[in-house]
Amino acid sequence: MEKRWVLSPEAPAEVVKQLSEELKISATLASILCQRGICTFNEAKHFFRPSLQDLHDPFLMKDMGRAVNRLNDALHGNEKILVYGDYDVDGTTSVALMYGFLRHYTSNIDFYIPDRYKEGYGVSSQGIEWAAEHGFTLIISLDCGIKSADKVALASEKGIDFIICDHHLPDEDIPQAVAVLDPKQLDCPYPYKELSGCGVGFKLLQAFCIQNDIDQEEVYKLLDLLVVSIAADIVPITGENRILAYYGLQHLNGPQPMRPGLDALKELADIRGEMDITSIVFGFAPRINAAGRMGDAKNSVRMLLAQTKEDAFKMADIINESNKARRDKDSNITKEALQMIAQDDFLRSANSTVLFKENWHKGVIGIVASRCIEHYYRPTIILTQSNGKASGSARSVHGFNVHDAIESCSDLLEQFGGHMYAAGLTLPVENVPAFRKRFEEVVASTITADQKIPQIEIDAPLKLNQITRNFYNIVRQMEPFGPGNMRPVFVSECVYDTGSVRIVGDSHLKLRLTQDGFYNIDAIGFGLGDYYKAISKGIPFDVCYTIEENIYRGVITLQLRIKDIRIK
Repeated sequence: MEKRWVLSPEAPAEVVKQLSEELKISATLASILCQRGICTFNEAKHFFRPSLQDLHDPFLMKDMGRAVNRLNDALHGNEKILVYGDYDVDGTTSVALMYGFLRHYTSNIDFYIPDRYKEGYGVSSQGIEWAAEHGFTLIISLDCGIKSADKVALASEKGIDFIICDHHLPDEDIPQAVAVLDPKQLDCPYPYKELSGCGVGFKLLQAFCIQNDIDQEEVYKLLDLLVVSIAADIVPITGENRILAYYGLQHLNGPQPMRPGLDALKELADIRGEMDITSIVFGFAPRINAAGRMGDAKNSVRMLLAQTKEDAFKMADIINESNKARRDKDSNITKEALQMIAQDDFLRSANSTVLFKENWHKGVIGIVASRCIEHYYRPTIILTQSNGKASGSARSVHGFNVHDAIESCSDLLEQFGGHMYAAGLTLPVENVPAFRKRFEEVVASTITADQKIPQIEIDAPLKLNQITRNFYNIVRQMEPFGPGNMRPVFVSECVYDTGSVRIVGDSHLKLRLTQDGFYNIDAIGFGLGDYYKAISKGIPFDVCYTIEENIYRGVITLQLRIKDIRIK
């Protein structure tokens, strides 16, 4: 698939020069820092040396004082507290964080995760009824609740108070809870707006510790859970999230034993060496999510809270089996979806993809939508039948607002929600053909030519001889990488293979590159085997890539991980 290479705008030369001199780094690295908003020595100091002392005062968050006071009242009054969270990674890590901490202060506590299929996303009526039946008088909701004004009102009628810890955009109708903790509220003065749901729960516990003279180290012990939520929920790893992720990874990779549940996951995911954001995203997150997609999300919480290796592995095995079932469903439905597109003249040439089949598994259709975009790069909606309705997940391409496009078809829908790149929707089954037609019309009239081509964002041009161990060590200090601080991508022009190019595996390229007749460096390009014939002829080409370490038989060398190739 053709890709657009988009070079980041150059930072002001004078700023780059000064930063380069002050930090004693190359102009290329100084320019990359400036592109990321790090333009002064002091900003660079905070960036390269994250400190827990730089975390914001949790009491800056609107309603934080009220939340801590209500929690204290519940603990002192021995009230029954219910920790309520969503069924995804952010929700389950949030519940494990809050419940795991508060159970040291009360035995009158339990947790609740709604059933994805029977109750749906967020706070449910069933959950409120269950809490009332079991005598709970305080619910702490995590990663949900900001859009649940009606459910909070129902709880209030039943004598149950709510503390909401959420990070999603609020509606105009803010729930009438005892406290609503969400930095995205327009009148919330909290300086950092991009916390995960688990991050908001962490700030509540941080405030609880401050007010009750509890050592902050007690809440810092939970940073391993928090970094999992930050990585899995794809929130920006900037500002406060960067500090929390940095120390969370230190916790995972430190000398102290890893939390038994995460240790079990690491072993089952066959993750070797140090954990990073990528290994969490691809190793931990799918398995934790699979519990809610294919079975009971409470199993994820039980695994995260396990005190012994035996208990942790018992739950992790269940979750791993759920993940295997999820992969099978995902693979089979993706094949079926791609066949449907390939066999339909209209779908092959359309600007969007809308597919419906009544027996597809609801838990994987979002994943299938993303898989389809890898083959047909365009806004995609996958629908299945659930409770007599067509229910689906939408995914988008870079720069295109799929939520707005769905909103243009709202008269055909019963409900929808989401954001620019991902959304969910429900509609009558009989409306699917009309929706498909309307959605295609909306996309066709609004999507640009560039948005139909996947893009690779390139940070800077680089000569191969600039890639030294010292250069790479500074790049590594920019970790943890993730949204808002992605691993730097470089482009080198007019390079050649030294004659060692070969295909490894099914379709991967292994090369040794040279430029200007000197300096050779190893490179690998996953899935780029189609370029073998041209490269083996000695034709020059341009390459964009990231830099990484390769460990082979105990020897560590630098290599390029190629993202794309352009033959001259």
